[in-house]
Amino acid sequence: MASMWPVIVALLVIGVVVKRFVGEPLNARDLLVPPVVLLAIGLSNATWGVWTAVGCVMGLLFGALRGLTPRLFVKRGHLWQRYTLWTVLVWIVSAAANFGIGLVSGMPEQARPITLSIGVSLLGEALTLGLRALATGSPFAPERSFGTAAGTAPAVPEKLVDAARTVVRRWARD
Repeated sequence: MASMWPVIVALLVIGVVVKRFVGEPLNARDLLVPPVVLLAIGLSNATWGVWTAVGCVMGLLFGALRGLTPRLFVKRGHLWQRYTLWTVLVWIVSAAANFGIGLVSGMPEQARPITLSIGVSLLGEALTLGLRALATGSPFAPERSFGTAAGTAPAVPEKLVDAARTVVRRWARD
């Protein structure tokens, strides 16, 4: 099963990227869960060293940069996101840099799990995009639940979202 993770992760990432190019509701759970899951899988398979740490920092920074590129807009009363060509450019540069670190470090492929790299990158994107979303003051899309009507439960407790918006507004003022 361990050798299947890269294929599964690649297919999931391709699916997410295609959905985000078309445009999709910005749901707090969908924003945070994929990076956390990929990080958990990647951390369980990682061999730690200086180059792994460098790759993680670089992935986090490229992810944060990528989080600045999607277009945020309100549709049907809540936030949506759509990837742009800038998003693709950052993905490509990030992948090239990650490949370059692999070459420079001489680390075997097993020592640099793709799930960790993608998870860290998506975490950086989620943090930046989440802060941008909170700064708009518009609500996140409701949580999608299987077997229930859309919008029956918020993705994150509203008090938590309000507190995060307050923090972001204070950052913007200072």
